[in-house]
Amino acid sequence: MSVLVLTGSASGIGAHMTGVFARRGDTVVATDVDLAALEKRAAEGAWGTNVRLARLDVREAADWEAALDLAEREGGGLDVVMNIAGVLKPGWVPDLGPADVDFHLDVNVKGTVLGTRAAAARMIARGRGGHIVNIGSLASLAPVPGLSLYAASKFAVRGFTLAAAMELGRHDIAVTLVMPDAVQTPMLDLQVDHEEAAMTFSGPRALTVEDVERALLTEVLPKRPLEITLPLGRGMLARAANTAPAASRWLEPMLTKKGREAQERIKQGR
Repeated sequence: MSVLVLTGSASGIGAHMTGVFARRGDTVVATDVDLAALEKRAAEGAWGTNVRLARLDVREAADWEAALDLAEREGGGLDVVMNIAGVLKPGWVPDLGPADVDFHLDVNVKGTVLGTRAAAARMIARGRGGHIVNIGSLASLAPVPGLSLYAASKFAVRGFTLAAAMELGRHDIAVTLVMPDAVQTPMLDLQVDHEEAAMTFSGPRALTVEDVERALLTEVLPKRPLEITLPLGRGMLARAANTAPAASRWLEPMLTKKGREAQERIKQGR
């Protein structure tokens, strides 16, 4: 069984995967900046007894060290770190403020960098390899109008992850970037009422946390790829947009129209 540290465990993908790993017998250090929400999740009983809780503000190096200390103390080592925590706030470029810039870059980028470097140092010192999984987005590949800061942060996560993977491979430490389309989580819910976020809803359907689970359990952890996109078709479209970003201008009106229609359907179904 493995020892894992997960961020963002109070909700969404992080909460779901904490339960998945705990139920299969792994030792999980579940972390979140909102300790009360984390404790509430644990008290509901779905995670079982293999979970240890820690407040972790991913922007703080000292919090990372404390969480990894807990993993090594309680589990006897550190096998996998998953940087899942992330934030998003829709907004047109002229409306973005300095606080919005800090919000996205500090949590999404700085948090991932601090977590990766702290985990890598522990794994190298132990000499048994390991696996670091960073959650990006299809926005790591394709420009997203209305979510420019989120896209910027996830582009940065991709660049950092690919470089880190090249460095750490010599130590038998895999670094994988997972780039999902929109996932049905609280992050998606907050975008429904923002016209700036229409592109988010342009796909055939939102992924579920179970879709992400399947990818992690059947592809990411056993095969340790450099990066994957979910789903494949939308991933190919995002890669094409990354290769020829000027072409995105032609696709944007169609995708935005589809997205706004989907947003309206969701609002009407509430």
